[in-house]
Amino acid sequence: MKDSHSEVTLAEGDKEIQLSSANEYKLEAVKEILGQKLVKRGVSLKNLTYEKLEQGSGQSMRQKIKLQQGIPTDKAKEIVRLVKDSKKKAQASIQGDTVRISSKDRDELQAIIALLRGKDLGVELQFTNYRTN
Repeated sequence: MKDSHSEVTLAEGDKEIQLSSANEYKLEAVKEILGQKLVKRGVSLKNLTYEKLEQGSGQSMRQKIKLQQGIPTDKAKEIVRLVKDSKKKAQASIQGDTVRISSKDRDELQAIIALLRGKDLGVELQFTNYRTN
């Protein structure tokens, strides 16, 4: 997306977006348009981390936006703590950038999913059912 004064660039293997524009007002407009396009494509805006505005040459402004993939370690620890504090019969473990929660009782798992959806953890959570027989 580029016009005579604004530019959006993907960098570092799609883990970062760099916005640049002629001034701060136009940069905010580009951020708004980018947010709308991402929402249309099903990307949660919770997975974006906005860094500070940087002054470019003249009045131009730049801003980097980091794309979060997976669950950061501090959030994963918070999820594990919430599961343990819930006193449900379920085990939570951190596996890389995911958290695996297991239980013999499906109702316990559904209660934990409801608990985690009710909390605002600052990241978009996706729940996947891995059933073993």
